[in-house]
Amino acid sequence: MLDGDRETLERIRQGRLYTESEAAFQAPLRRTDLIFDYNRTRPGDAQRRRSLLEAILGSVGARTVLLSPFHAGFGSNVHIGDDFFGNVNLTFVDDVEIRIGNGVMIAPGVTLTTTGHPIHPELREDFRRFSEPITIEDKVWIGSNAVVLPGVRIGYGAVVGAGSVVTHDIPALTVAVGVPCRVARTITDQDLKG
Repeated sequence: MLDGDRETLERIRQGRLYTESEAAFQAPLRRTDLIFDYNRTRPGDAQRRRSLLEAILGSVGARTVLLSPFHAGFGSNVHIGDDFFGNVNLTFVDDVEIRIGNGVMIAPGVTLTTTGHPIHPELREDFRRFSEPITIEDKVWIGSNAVVLPGVRIGYGAVVGAGSVVTHDIPALTVAVGVPCRVARTITDQDLKG
């Protein structure tokens, strides 16, 4: 790795701005051709789909279901635990790591984006951006068309309502909704009643 690449990688890790040209050395980590293949694999071909997921993702747990199509900038920066269910049109903007725990369910049309862009237009040349990791702890449920932004941690067992835009951390065992997403209430034993 060249010194300039090391310096860029350090800026990326610190959540500082970097450009598309500066990050070009990471291109071999992109799994776009494999994602294309996965999205065209028959739903009943479980063995082929599992093999492709293992080649695409940074790590993938047991009993993972990821419905097609899904999209990812890299794929290799996504780490998924056991008993994961991802519905159709899940998008990972994974310029840095997205870590998903065990027993997580994600509804259709959700976007998890580790990357944003500067507010001032002069700073957006060459697709300048910043990236911060996303962490989704065990047993989280994220509703349809939610968007999770860079640097967010969603705590154990939390529920994120459909259409929410998650701009900051969500505490464990809470229901959070809205734009921007805010905690509406705590999850209690009353919620055990079916």
